[in-house]
Amino acid sequence: MRRTSKTTRGPLERMARASLSESAGCLRRIEHTCAGDVAAAAEAAITCIENGGTIYFCGNGGSAADAQHMACELSGRYLMDRPSLPAVALTTNTSSLTAIGNDFGYAQVFSRQLEGLGRRGDVLVALTTSGASQSVIRAVEVARRQGMVVIGMTGARGTHFAERCDFALVAPSFTTPRIQEGHIAMGHTLCELVERAMFTSAAAAATRARARTQRMRPVAGARGSAAKPAAKPAAAPRLVIARPRARKSKGATGRRAR
Repeated sequence: MRRTSKTTRGPLERMARASLSESAGCLRRIEHTCAGDVAAAAEAAITCIENGGTIYFCGNGGSAADAQHMACELSGRYLMDRPSLPAVALTTNTSSLTAIGNDFGYAQVFSRQLEGLGRRGDVLVALTTSGASQSVIRAVEVARRQGMVVIGMTGARGTHFAERCDFALVAPSFTTPRIQEGHIAMGHTLCELVERAMFTSAAAAATRARARTQRMRPVAGARGSAAKPAAKPAAAPRLVIARPRARKSKGATGRRAR
């Protein structure tokens, strides 16, 4: 039930409208400038999953929350019931975060985890609103050395960070809240594209589930208890997404890391 008072019709309402208008304007710019990059990043994520890889997410502060948000949209569900997808947020293991931060320094809290978890063909989604977060930059460096694909999410000041990434999703704003709103909008769109492309029908979903089970099934007569991957089944039909080249954003380096 809405309260009607002088406050809601006065300066606070005007401030609310100005803030919401600014947010909407940023999202409109993202639609015009980033749609192709989001589609290309989604195609990279789909390829990773189809080849048995894992998508990792990292970020600090609000970007940590966004990293966890996107990971759970893939590992749980976004819009439809379907098999879980391999997505991991590197921000959630507090024992690892505190041990690595204490023993090696905070700048290595994500990169150290990737050294043990990341494999060639995996994807890292790295979020930093400023492009200057050393913990995220270190993670990108390790991911590139290990042959992973890097999807970077940053703001208008993150030019140099964007250049380190294979795909750059750049929110066209210099304001942290607007950048974060852009990141979650692009993240939601990426998750929707992955889900729609991989699970456009019940038959496709069943095929994906069977493929995952068969990859982990032990081969008869194999020594010991170790499971060997079975032959990869034929891929189910899926929505075809064009692969535009990742574009680099222009701008200056950021003032504060997040």
